[in-house]
Amino acid sequence: MTSEKATLPPGVLANGFHRLEHGSFDVIVLSDGFITLPSNVLMPDADPEDVERMLVRLGGTRDSSPLQTNIPLVRHGDDLILVDTGAGTKFQPTDGKLAANFASLGIDPASITKVVFTHAHPDHSGGTTRAEGSLLFPNAHYYVNEAEWSFWTDADYEAKMPEPLHVFARGAQRDLFAVKDRLTMVKPGDEIVSGMNVVSTRGHTPGHISLELAGDGNLLIAGDVIPNNIVSVENPKWHFGFDTEPEIALANRAALLDKAANEKLRMLGYHWTYPGVGYVERNRMGYRFLPG
Repeated sequence: MTSEKATLPPGVLANGFHRLEHGSFDVIVLSDGFITLPSNVLMPDADPEDVERMLVRLGGTRDSSPLQTNIPLVRHGDDLILVDTGAGTKFQPTDGKLAANFASLGIDPASITKVVFTHAHPDHSGGTTRAEGSLLFPNAHYYVNEAEWSFWTDADYEAKMPEPLHVFARGAQRDLFAVKDRLTMVKPGDEIVSGMNVVSTRGHTPGHISLELAGDGNLLIAGDVIPNNIVSVENPKWHFGFDTEPEIALANRAALLDKAANEKLRMLGYHWTYPGVGYVERNRMGYRFLPG
């Protein structure tokens, strides 16, 4: 990937990216930039006082907040595995920075052997193709949960989905159909490579998955099952506006937080404070996030 300078703290690459080793996996957390979400999406259940307090903590404005986008690049043997492709030019002007950060590390996108989608929202799959339609990762094989594929690629989506989801369906079809001839459908319990297991974290989308990496304790690449390490961890009963199945999302989020606290499970979250790696522990209010 790239070499580290001896003067840097452990786990930090020369250009500032975070690196960790976990069992047989070597992980670099890249950035796709950040997105901005309105408070009524990020925390629709919060009262005005809580909204104001949270937005200050998140570095937001009076009605919205930036959320970082953390993309894991995983080396395992001869495989170089990317988890989600970022937004490309398909979402907001502040994201879509993944390709530039590949270049800053000196990594050729053509060296990626596998791409795993946690789900097919545009900030996770929009970077699959360049602006003119060619594949950014031309030699990769792609993986998506079969339930995710079935949901978004339904030809009758306009009749079956509420109107706000139509633009998401069109984006998902654009990205998934672009790699259809090199796509493997997976289901919970499958392995991507030895020790990288597919875990169902349904709710944010009907086919949302996370990836559990075996090691000294496990590392869960969580995607958007816990949307934010402050709002969602500290307030696990609050809905998130982009959850397709809101009550299933809440139940699975609560179960994961309970498991993470009980088992001291290390997690990596997509929209968490960079590098998005850490643990949760119980406190009198519920949970809190501990970087690490």
